[in-house]
Amino acid sequence: MVEIADAVEAACQRVLAGLDPGSEPADKDAADFRRRLDAHLPELVRLFHSLYRTRADWADQLTALVQHAAGSWADRPAELKALDAVREENSGWFLSNEMLGGVCYVDRYAGNLDGVRARIPYFNELGLTYLHLMPLFLAPEPHSDGGYAVSSYREVNPGLGTMEQLQALAAELRANGISLVVDFIFNHTSDEHEWARKASAGDPAYSDYYWLYPDRTMPDAFEEQVREIFPDDHPGSFVRMPDGRWVWATFHTFQWDLNYSNPEVFRAMAGEMLFLANQGVDILRMDAVAFIWKQLGTPCENLPEAHLLLRAFNAVCRIAAPSLLFKSEAIVHPDEVAQYIDPAECQLSYNPLQMALIWEAMATRDISLLAQALERRHNIPESTSWVNYVRSHDDIGWTFADEDAAELGINGFDHRRFLNSFYVNRFPGSFARGVPFQDNPRTGDCRISGTTASLCGLEDGTGHAVERILLAHSVAFSTGGIPLLYLGDEVGQVNDYDFALEDGHGSDSRWVHRPHFPAARYARRHDASTPEGAVFAGLRNMIAVRSRTPELAGTRLLDFATKNPGVLGYQRPGDGTRILALANFSDLAQAVAAMTLSGFAVDAVDILAGTPVSLAQGLVLEPRQFVWLRVTPLS
Repeated sequence: MVEIADAVEAACQRVLAGLDPGSEPADKDAADFRRRLDAHLPELVRLFHSLYRTRADWADQLTALVQHAAGSWADRPAELKALDAVREENSGWFLSNEMLGGVCYVDRYAGNLDGVRARIPYFNELGLTYLHLMPLFLAPEPHSDGGYAVSSYREVNPGLGTMEQLQALAAELRANGISLVVDFIFNHTSDEHEWARKASAGDPAYSDYYWLYPDRTMPDAFEEQVREIFPDDHPGSFVRMPDGRWVWATFHTFQWDLNYSNPEVFRAMAGEMLFLANQGVDILRMDAVAFIWKQLGTPCENLPEAHLLLRAFNAVCRIAAPSLLFKSEAIVHPDEVAQYIDPAECQLSYNPLQMALIWEAMATRDISLLAQALERRHNIPESTSWVNYVRSHDDIGWTFADEDAAELGINGFDHRRFLNSFYVNRFPGSFARGVPFQDNPRTGDCRISGTTASLCGLEDGTGHAVERILLAHSVAFSTGGIPLLYLGDEVGQVNDYDFALEDGHGSDSRWVHRPHFPAARYARRHDASTPEGAVFAGLRNMIAVRSRTPELAGTRLLDFATKNPGVLGYQRPGDGTRILALANFSDLAQAVAAMTLSGFAVDAVDILAGTPVSLAQGLVLEPRQFVWLRVTPLS
């Protein structure tokens, strides 16, 4: 330990001595930079040493990294530095009960970046404070994987606009109280990225940016432990290049995994990250975090070094872009999802378990798995937040833990098969109209594509679809965290079965739930007699009520057992009061007994309806009904 501490101290001194005085910002900015450098450099050195100490040049690489950070801070626009200062004083700004997220593809929702700017009045109408624009950087078509095969992190897809337009959009969103979120695809690049092209050409400076091998010896050794992710695209994790070499491609054949055991890759990606921060990006969605570190003899997922990398990237940002936040995208075992949620790693995280179990409860009409997850897996460290969603651009995978299910007498494998059958309308009596994604008969694995409305039965006009849509969102809006809407879902958009006619989309069923802007549905959003109007009015009421309910800020959740397998219950604590949320997932009226509610004063208020409620005789919830009650605990 003493040797490590000495190495860290020596490296700190070397980095500080190596800083070019001309590279540091001037005047007050210099003092701010130096203060943050003094605060975060020791941790950055420790992390960099842990990752790269076997490299003789690790300290030189670190010095170059900090020099780049200094230059990036010097270039950071004044208005962003002012925002840094504000958020340094209010580091929990994203925990507000007024936060509301929206996500969309720029081209499909608004045409281009100017089209997004034109929709800002609507975002204000809805109450958005967080806008996630799906991958919008340069990517080759048709092999773009929806933008996740990035060929340049510094160029916007020309069909969407320019980097200058993105910067202007970020500024206008900021002026309207809306934070900009973009994807940072840092596990891989497109095979058409400049780095990949140079590696393909044999440039030694870039060959180590990727996992390239001359034959199958090392790929075979890795694949003894590594699982297939996209078996429909290619077997294993490696693909053959035209020159006969093999390159690691976890996902599609045209997405090459970056080699983070090379510190030059870390430096290069830190530079891209700081560049985006200086364009006005507030939050980076850290794509595929579980896969970013590889080590022979392991599954190459969720390795300790992945966490060290995230912490090191955070330390760089705290020095040069201090208000930038990270959002984890880790669709893995629930225990592993939680490991990425930390103020020093990812301050925000998708909540895939809650999302999946909302749909599980909808299909089974039984809340046992969902209630268990909320009790065991919801509460996370202070100063962090879930991003709660009913569905996203991606598929629905049944990510519950088999051991959790087994405690309830559920066989995980069989239950997933049932859920897959139910949501692709292969189960008798199903209301859902989903489409299978990556159906693997060999393993039995399958995921589900479909919009919220189609999965709830709206496209076939089933009578209770609107109730199901609102019920699902009621959980995402009240459990704690930032609720996230896939834009268009708030007006009940349904599946687009013409997706396969679009170039490059035919083999990816997820495009069925990425429809174009549903203009006709938006036009009916204020007509309460239509499904669109009913969904919109219900969600707008939840948004408005949530924004004026302080108990719904933050993420802390208290258990509440309803003693009824059809009714979900939980509490959100406040100052002397609580919000008791109850949601009936059953198709029948369900009672919550007076004894079960006896821990509260009998006089309560239904804050969604704005009416008083007596708990003296218990409560009866109609099928698919939910209530948010302000209650007063008796002790």
